[in-house]
Amino acid sequence: MTRIAHAGAASTARRLQAERLVGAAPLQEAQALRYQVFSAEFKAKLKGAEQGLDSDEFDAHCRHIGVRDLATGQLVATTRLLDHRAASSLGRFYSEEEFSLHGLLQLQGPILELGRTCVAPDYRNGGTIAVLWGELAEVLNEGGYSYLMGCASIPMQDGGIQAHAIMQRLRERYLCNQHLRAVPKHPLPSLDLPGNVIAELPPLLKAYMRLGAKICGEPCWDPDFQVADVFILLKRADLCPRYARHFKAAV
Repeated sequence: MTRIAHAGAASTARRLQAERLVGAAPLQEAQALRYQVFSAEFKAKLKGAEQGLDSDEFDAHCRHIGVRDLATGQLVATTRLLDHRAASSLGRFYSEEEFSLHGLLQLQGPILELGRTCVAPDYRNGGTIAVLWGELAEVLNEGGYSYLMGCASIPMQDGGIQAHAIMQRLRERYLCNQHLRAVPKHPLPSLDLPGNVIAELPPLLKAYMRLGAKICGEPCWDPDFQVADVFILLKRADLCPRYARHFKAAV
């Protein structure tokens, strides 16, 4: 379903449209956006960097969705989706590159994994994410998926202060091992941090938590991306009612 939304104040309103990114050219747009965000902001070491792209072996097995600014034609947000069937043919989910997922096989119902989610800097607001979430809801509904899972990143350029401070908050409110336990293959280096240090959650991580997602363990340190990756799991039945309107087709 094509979805058009108006985001921003009247004087700076943008017409944003969600779309399925099908074919070589739209996929390359997504890879270019990912490269721009991950390379510029995280100084990530990326496959395909010589072409100005972020690409890997998972891309060909994933579905890709995005958000486009109709005024400029620019792709401004994207995420990729790997379901249990494609993961089975690959032999793993992408998250299993970083985590040992205990209990994964016992999850009741189909699983959809999100990955490589990014939003262009000038479009990081609730409106853009809502349009992306709306298209994700359509995919959820079509596939009858019971669980969403994936990784949310916290920058590590400050040596891990932000990541440790954010984890202190997440453990108190959002840690849940009831359905799945994620054990990082490269744990975050330890750091003595006073309990009163406060850090803002990155926008995408905050959006996941607002939807009702839980973290399933300690973060994994990804030195190539210079981030701490937190494994998240969202049971569709546990969607937060306040934010479920973005997923109304899938509830």
